[in-house]
Amino acid sequence: RALSPRPAVAVRCQEGQLALTVRRDLFGTGRPVRAAELSLGTASCPPLAPNPAQAFVTFVAALHECGSTLQVTPDSLIYRTTLFYKPTRSGNPLIVRATPAEVPIECHYPRRSNVSSGAVQPTWAPFRSTVAAEERLRFSLRLMDDDWSRERLSNGFQLGDSLRFQADVTSEGHVPLRLFVDRCVATASPDRSSSPRYAFIDLGGCLLDSRAEDTASAFVSPRPRPESLRFLLDAFKFAGDAGNLLYISCHLRVSPAGEAPNSRNKACSFSRASGLWAPLEGTAAICSCCDTGSCPSPR
Repeated sequence: RALSPRPAVAVRCQEGQLALTVRRDLFGTGRPVRAAELSLGTASCPPLAPNPAQAFVTFVAALHECGSTLQVTPDSLIYRTTLFYKPTRSGNPLIVRATPAEVPIECHYPRRSNVSSGAVQPTWAPFRSTVAAEERLRFSLRLMDDDWSRERLSNGFQLGDSLRFQADVTSEGHVPLRLFVDRCVATASPDRSSSPRYAFIDLGGCLLDSRAEDTASAFVSPRPRPESLRFLLDAFKFAGDAGNLLYISCHLRVSPAGEAPNSRNKACSFSRASGLWAPLEGTAAICSCCDTGSCPSPR
């Protein structure tokens, strides 16, 4: 049977929730399904109060509701749930006129980089369909003035000064996120693999320069918000380098804000008072690998 050009199932992946629209003529047969025969997820969430005059049934649910599951991959956060169609029995118990159906629903959110966003129309196979949508993440790293109130107008420093960095991520309709700085490297040229080079943040969030003698380098506590991260870095130059320019490249990454910081997702500074590594959030154990260099690679 040829499908209608309008999708039978459409989803909008929004910040913290999904909105699902189901055509009453679900199978394109001219026989509308009843709203009471449709439910979302293993928790059997019902649709919004239906209007019999409308040709569509609508569901709205938070991403973590209705028995949905979350999968974290190296590149994406994937929320999965299922639309169930469970037809009521006909008046004659000996016959059936409809078959149950399941429509898998997915919302994909990139964990890193800037990507174009757009919804993918569902592809219909018998009683199954998949819908996905992506949202945009925007990362930034800025030099800030002394009170962190605005971006610094000048990028000139003298030895003995502190550089104030603020990393941020913004999104267009996304679940809450927590930002991390996995690594930062300083070089004397724009090529971040050139020599000399100094990795002052490494091992998935260890601010190694805070371990050096007589520095105030550190992650700044508390965060202004989960999707922002601030850190101080004492100004330096490369020994023997006659130039006066430093090029700094950083790798920024996010994880779900509800996920507790761990040895992969961390922001650790060395505390001279205690002689130990201290996390911005979480327990001290997540920073123990900063000295041994055995931190697991970020996902």
